[in-house]
Amino acid sequence: MDHIVKEIFGTLPDGRAVTAYTLIRGDITAKILDLGATVADVRVAGVSVVRGYDTLDSYLHADGYLGAVVGRVGNRIAKGHFTLDGKEHTLFRNNGENHLHGGKIGFDKRLWRAEIHDGDEPSLLFTYVSPDGEEGYPGTMRASVTYRVDGVSLRLDYEAESDRDTLCNLTNHSYFNLNGGGSALGHTLQIFADAVTERTPGLIPTGVLAPVAGTKFDFSAPKPLCRDLPGTDAGSLHTDGYDDNFCLSGTGLREAAVLTGDRSGIIMTVLTTTPGMQLYTANFLSPRTGKGGAQYQEGGAVCLETQFYPDAIHHANFPSPVLRAGGVYRETTILRFA
Repeated sequence: MDHIVKEIFGTLPDGRAVTAYTLIRGDITAKILDLGATVADVRVAGVSVVRGYDTLDSYLHADGYLGAVVGRVGNRIAKGHFTLDGKEHTLFRNNGENHLHGGKIGFDKRLWRAEIHDGDEPSLLFTYVSPDGEEGYPGTMRASVTYRVDGVSLRLDYEAESDRDTLCNLTNHSYFNLNGGGSALGHTLQIFADAVTERTPGLIPTGVLAPVAGTKFDFSAPKPLCRDLPGTDAGSLHTDGYDDNFCLSGTGLREAAVLTGDRSGIIMTVLTTTPGMQLYTANFLSPRTGKGGAQYQEGGAVCLETQFYPDAIHHANFPSPVLRAGGVYRETTILRFA
């Protein structure tokens, strides 16, 4: 039966309640928190395919952004500053000298307002209003994400508007393990992209769009994630995996990637309207306890973050992350399971 279940997940230090909403439809169950509009769990035919926590305390204090919507700008902005309309803006630097995933208290740590739309196609609308100057960004920005489950897919529709020119690059930071546990390095992945954004060791793009053909970034044909990572296999950890933005082929809503669990056989196809997608193999996921007492560690999950390119505001040849006053940011990502 299609329905939405609502329950209290925990209480913030200031006394506000954090609520969990579970969308149930067909073989797909998705549990979303209003804290960070966070995907806490997705179950496909009973298998939990995303990493998460059982307690609010873990979401408040653990790093990694597990399942959260990050913003205003996902990924990195070099040196924590940018110039827009001739004015310099300084952001919080929370990743060395760089700004990452919205800053010190990004959208992942904000309590979003939730609306239940429980009709023929049940959905959840989460809204957050980011005030002018929050984390250094100009303009008051209203951001929203709508979650829908249709029986085979989880759909995320993002929208944002601002009263001043600003930057916007929203993404969801779910960590996928289609086996339900263990390493994810044996998962098979295909990515529909001809290039990646070349980057420095500090994960900042150089501005060069580097062809993937003949490199470890070539996922044009499906291959195990571990295949071109020296010294790794499907059961080992690594600290030098993928953390790279792929320049997706085509425009509009189209297939970006296909991920397959090597033991479960579960297939997840990612469709998106965004120009890029960050492949991240949980290289910095320190050992920790997750849902049901499961032990999480490096290489135990893979993130496929649909997005605008990292540090795009500093590269004129990248798709622009600027949201103009009076304009509307609209992007969609669909996770389709089989």
